[in-house]
Amino acid sequence: MPGEHTACVIVSIGDELTLGQSLDTNSRWLSARLLECGIVTARHVTVPDDAVAVERAVREAAADAPLVISTGGLGPTEDDLTRVALAAALGDELVEDAEALRAIEGWYAARGARMPATNRVQSQRPSGASCLPNPHGTAPGLRARLRGADVFCLPGPPREMGPMFEACVLPALRPPAGRVVRTRVLPTFGYGESRVAELLGDLMRRGRNPLVGTTASVGVVTVRLRYEGGAKEAESALAETERAVRTALGAAVLTPEGDTRERTLAEVVLDLLKERNETLAVAESCTGGLLGAMLTGVSGSSVAFAGGWITYTNAMKHAELGVPDRFVPDAADARAPGAVSEETARAMALGCRERARFVLRGAAGVDHALAITGVAGPDGGTAAKPVGTVWICRASRDGTVDARRFLFRGGRDAVRTWSAMSALGMLRLRLLGVEMELLGEVERGEG
Repeated sequence: MPGEHTACVIVSIGDELTLGQSLDTNSRWLSARLLECGIVTARHVTVPDDAVAVERAVREAAADAPLVISTGGLGPTEDDLTRVALAAALGDELVEDAEALRAIEGWYAARGARMPATNRVQSQRPSGASCLPNPHGTAPGLRARLRGADVFCLPGPPREMGPMFEACVLPALRPPAGRVVRTRVLPTFGYGESRVAELLGDLMRRGRNPLVGTTASVGVVTVRLRYEGGAKEAESALAETERAVRTALGAAVLTPEGDTRERTLAEVVLDLLKERNETLAVAESCTGGLLGAMLTGVSGSSVAFAGGWITYTNAMKHAELGVPDRFVPDAADARAPGAVSEETARAMALGCRERARFVLRGAAGVDHALAITGVAGPDGGTAAKPVGTVWICRASRDGTVDARRFLFRGGRDAVRTWSAMSALGMLRLRLLGVEMELLGEVERGEG
């Protein structure tokens, strides 16, 4: 009798994946879906459209895990070799499946077309395997047993792969009896990944249950909790570990207790503004609208985000935001603060709030303004202001002004992204009423 599916190996097939021309989203989706079922993915394997490579990958996967799922390589062209590779791994010959052939012909007939001769190959399967129906395309899936492992070969297009998994693979899964896998995510901002790990300390010990790990992406370090064990103990174990993580990281955790959604920093800030019935406008120089794009990328952001200005040149800073000419004179003046300075960032933020009040025709204006000015590079840096130097200022209705200088590492895109994220981070701290030094911060302006 087949045993439990204690683990899975996912094999992704395609030259476009190994060459980096396409992103493998199937493996991520499958891993998350399997985890919901209590099955942990042991590893992901990516191989090119090569029959020998696919056969080897499937053989090795079947030797390592009781469940193997492959995606891709089931099309009608000469580089679609999953059928051939699976037959070789099984020691079988390819045979034509009459029912699969009728389904493919029916798929074309329903669209008023005749099946091309090249598609007939998609009805082939190893003699010891069975075909899986595909109502969303012409590529049937395959199911077989290899070395005691269940092997499912699914088509590559997500619109076909997902439904086939739900209809054909999900009912066949045998997760370990009495064991569940539960996860939580706690996004953080303001600390680097190494600092987060340092603060978490023994909570990240390998072998711990719940297991605690971190993932860094675009400035956000996400702390991931994973529990494996009895269902009754899952909630209490996760809750206890979550409390310990929140205690260790404090204000860096973006979401309040009880909210473990994987939200963006922009979403968190907008929610805080909405809760307080407050509004925001922005003034951007080196970020060129990136901060505004992050905010407007969130549905419903217009409730709290009024808009802003992109003042890239000194002339625009003066004309649109009222930045004094003496800060950014046309001619080089060693005595002038310059475009990248505390003075200019403050003037931009204050000018943004004032102009917003004017544009909104005498209304109260906005509650907060964020301004960013910096050297994104790769050109423009000096010894005093190297590439990555950025001033960010927050000015609020209550009269408080917070200006900070940052020094970010990386290329132009990285500097711009970190600048926009840090501006949001500064506003979030103000809305929460907490104090915290952000990653990359090197200087504070006068309060």
